[in-house]
Amino acid sequence: MVFSRTEPRDKQELVKMLRQAGEVPAMTGDGVNDAPALKQAAIGIAMGIAGTEVAKEAADMVLADDNFATIVAAVEEGRSIYSNMKAFIRYLISSNIGEVASIFATAALGLPEGLIPVQLLWVNLVTDGPPATALGFNPPDADIMKRPPRRADDQLITPWVLFRYMVIGLYVGFATVGVFAYWYIWYDWSEYGQPLVTFSQLANWGKCSTFPTSWGASDAYRPDFSTWAANGANGIGAGVDLSAKPCEYFTAKGKATASTLSLSVLVVIEMLNALNALSEDSSLLQMPPWANPWLLVAMAFSIGMHMVILYIPMLASVFSIVPLTYNDWVLVMAFSIPVILIDEVLKFAGRILNARELAKRLAEIKDKED
Repeated sequence: MVFSRTEPRDKQELVKMLRQAGEVPAMTGDGVNDAPALKQAAIGIAMGIAGTEVAKEAADMVLADDNFATIVAAVEEGRSIYSNMKAFIRYLISSNIGEVASIFATAALGLPEGLIPVQLLWVNLVTDGPPATALGFNPPDADIMKRPPRRADDQLITPWVLFRYMVIGLYVGFATVGVFAYWYIWYDWSEYGQPLVTFSQLANWGKCSTFPTSWGASDAYRPDFSTWAANGANGIGAGVDLSAKPCEYFTAKGKATASTLSLSVLVVIEMLNALNALSEDSSLLQMPPWANPWLLVAMAFSIGMHMVILYIPMLASVFSIVPLTYNDWVLVMAFSIPVILIDEVLKFAGRILNARELAKRLAEIKDKED
């Protein structure tokens, strides 16, 4: 719909009609007669060179170069800032949901405490901060200017976005608790030779003081703690017979490797989740990690800090963790990488939903024009 040779009153009336229809109109002008419409528009844009002082005063934005292409660049920058703000929120909320889910699942399943407070504090203050900050430097999506304008009442967190937060967060919690339980129950290919227990035995670890009767007299499976202790594995000195102190297998040094695996999975999975946050719906194949070099630097810093506390004995003692072996890192990556695949599936579904929403919005605009 095109209007030409409109009077100042007509311009003002058109802006008013668009606002009443729920649209977000922008108005450009340079003369005194444009001032009322500039003032009434959602955003008034005046010319900085040819514009009158009255138009500049009434406008929300002044073009210093009088170039209409600058408006397009400003819109793109605004959309990019909004998108990066959502990426920051998406990353932190999904990561925090994962930490809460981890603590909740540990308590619900009756497992030993996998992550202690100082470890969670380290993750939140040191390893989460740099990637979250670097997400503010994300480049705009390739199709950012092809999307329809947001409505004034659009939600920042839609039901679909909240669902994505929950799915990713729940997987983070599952992986963090899962790798802890895996070490006790299934990790028979480790270099430690630790005795394996059943899930029932692990969930009833609180009754370890009456071992072995607490795990059922009919249970023929009896972990051999003495052989493992004699090897000096997992930071426990040789000669300490844990068959007489079975509770130590689930507390303190006895769970050091399991706790370290849990912490490492949490750190690595949140680094990978930062890559997911590069774009809300674009695949990593469309927007690769190197699109934001600052994010790669932040991730390298966070992983480097994690390595520091892992492999410097004094710091490892402070955080109650131990150095990981090659097999341990293979296990950590096996539990962490699926977060990329899960989010890629969710992004694909998001692109389908966005395409339907775009078609619906275009149909609404066409109906209004008709």
